[in-house]
Amino acid sequence: MKGAAQDTPGGKITDWVKPGDPSGEFKRQQSSFRDCISREPGARFPPEKGRYHLYVSYACPWATRVLIARKLKGLEEVISFSSVHWHMGPKGWRFPTADDTDAAGENVVPDPVPGHEKFTHLRDVYFQANPQYEGRFTVPVLYDKKTQTIVNNESSEILRMFSTEFNDLVDEKHRTIDFYPAHLRAQIDETHEWQYDLINNGVYKSGFATTQQAYEKAVVALFEALDRAEAWLEKTAAEGPYWFGQTITEVDIRLFVTIIRFDPVYVQHFKCNIRDIRSGYPALHRWMRHLYWTVPAFRDMTNFLHIKNHYTRSHPQINPHGITPVGPVPDILPLDQEVVVVGYQGKR
Repeated sequence: MKGAAQDTPGGKITDWVKPGDPSGEFKRQQSSFRDCISREPGARFPPEKGRYHLYVSYACPWATRVLIARKLKGLEEVISFSSVHWHMGPKGWRFPTADDTDAAGENVVPDPVPGHEKFTHLRDVYFQANPQYEGRFTVPVLYDKKTQTIVNNESSEILRMFSTEFNDLVDEKHRTIDFYPAHLRAQIDETHEWQYDLINNGVYKSGFATTQQAYEKAVVALFEALDRAEAWLEKTAAEGPYWFGQTITEVDIRLFVTIIRFDPVYVQHFKCNIRDIRSGYPALHRWMRHLYWTVPAFRDMTNFLHIKNHYTRSHPQINPHGITPVGPVPDILPLDQEVVVVGYQGKR
């Protein structure tokens, strides 16, 4: 029943490793709502302007994937969105209130969906869709205002829906944008396979580990994968600024949201400190900054205030006093500025 579901069956929402698991390894929950918006005749969830709402957190890399895709595809007038507050507590993500002044950002508002005036947490949306729901209350959530239910809460599937299923509702320029083009699909799938496990999820497996062995296993694999990404971007730099040269694909969107958080959060908070991006991975650094500074969807959907505050103040088992580090400064370097080499400044 709704009142009894404050925590998941395996323990508290904030128990990222199941209590009593001797491995100390973080194991990500599978998404529970897996329906699709489809242009196929008779589809349960057809594409319609104004019908769907996207719940996100600017702090969450999985959620900002779909925010970036929404903007790149010109879906701003087709699909509405709102962001939760950056803080995650025992009841999960909460909606900001009129008294909140510490969570600036576009559409960081109380739940704006009609009929949800009394909803205080994202969990309320989950329980409306399934009163017996027992999993985590994750973002993103693609919600159908017409049937008052959740369509999907798996970011990779929502991203792919946005790429194709609303093409009849956008202009020609945006209709031609395809994040999963046919001629690159095999390469995209192969890249996702190692990047998701070792990088996107690898930072979490490092940061949430509760044993030294689990941490070292995850962090070593993470940096081996970053080395692999660096080598690819070095090799393909002459072909264009994106992962596959001249075309933005799912790979750029899915990898960017992790790399942009790496130096501000993952280096110190998740102990991913073998190297940082700005001084240890020049090709990755160049690729990330190009997306951020030259493609507005990436920059506009990156909110460092939410990112830094969420991680450092929502994980008391890692940072019990909730201290948010000031650095690095700046959060992201300008395109034409590099890290100053130690001992160089002041020499002639």
